[in-house]
Amino acid sequence: LQMPCVPSQPMAVSESRRFTNKHSKKALKASLTLGILLGMFFVAWLPFFITNVTQAVCGCVPAGFFDVLTWLGYCNSTMNPIIYPLFMRDFRRAMGKFLPCCRRLGEPRPSAISLSMRNSNSGARATMSPKNVL
Repeated sequence: LQMPCVPSQPMAVSESRRFTNKHSKKALKASLTLGILLGMFFVAWLPFFITNVTQAVCGCVPAGFFDVLTWLGYCNSTMNPIIYPLFMRDFRRAMGKFLPCCRRLGEPRPSAISLSMRNSNSGARATMSPKNVL
């Protein structure tokens, strides 16, 4: 008498653990990126907002100091395009498709027609030519 071969339980547990590990790593990385972005935002803008409230209450903040804090907040906006590509692979890929400096060699630049066809969910049609689309 032969018993049918049933997959062992440790295999399923191992696969489940690997699936959980993969998703927990992604969640950890997303949390880290979000934490860095929010941390940068608070470090850059919190002094400005505190100084702004102080200025409204007592009017004792020098104009030069207020300008420095305003520019510190503006610097946060310049840091976002640097932080996103460092921590997000999907963002790097998307920017690589559209920025000539980030594109890989031999990778063609997408045309406006191919992008609109891809986004329209209609796909390429044999009767459509670029002349008819425009």
